[in-house]
Amino acid sequence: MSGFGAAVKATVAVTPNDQISYKKAANYWDKIDASIEGMLGGFGTLTELDCATSIRFVTEYVKESNSPMELGYACDCGAGIGRVSKNFILKVFKKADLVEQNPKFLAEAQSEYMKEEVASGRVGEFFPLGLQEFNPTPGRYDMIWSQWVLGHLTDADLVAFFVRCKAALRPNGVLGVKENVCARNIVELDDDDSSVTRPASLLESIFERAGLRVLKKEIQQGFPKGLYPVHMYLLQ
Repeated sequence: MSGFGAAVKATVAVTPNDQISYKKAANYWDKIDASIEGMLGGFGTLTELDCATSIRFVTEYVKESNSPMELGYACDCGAGIGRVSKNFILKVFKKADLVEQNPKFLAEAQSEYMKEEVASGRVGEFFPLGLQEFNPTPGRYDMIWSQWVLGHLTDADLVAFFVRCKAALRPNGVLGVKENVCARNIVELDDDDSSVTRPASLLESIFERAGLRVLKKEIQQGFPKGLYPVHMYLLQ
């Protein structure tokens, strides 16, 4: 049988979200140095400004909102060698767990970069997992912070991750997110590390799908021109 109808085949557009590969991302990061420069792609000098802004962002929320949130136990998701834990989280919270799928980065955190914090008992557990696999204990944390890592998760896995994290919060606890966003209303794929950069509108719709509301939002200031805008959120 021939004819127009028989000649047309259904096609499905492939989106950047469909092209995320956890295996490819893991292979990419396995080739990266376990150092501050490696964690930030050569922008290691941004650490001081980055972390100072995050400290202010969280502490201002606690003061301005008269929040009963405790500053006890936090979790650093996509922790790398512990850059954010050392320079931000443990300057605000008493103790932190680190979640990082790359064993080389965790080994550097434990033995070198965070050895003083480990020795003093301020680091709880090291979880060698990708965030798509991380299932935190319910009611464990006052804050779960994810920074420059969520673009590695598909939309569906990101929603599921947030749902699990919400359940892992203590009363009055918060989720913190600090991520690049695409200024254009599109999703951009980085084929090298198999991650996406979402527009803020999509990121915020994912929060909503996970049953989260935005408590505080701010844009990072002072980073060099040419980089993606960086948005910070506190969620509950």
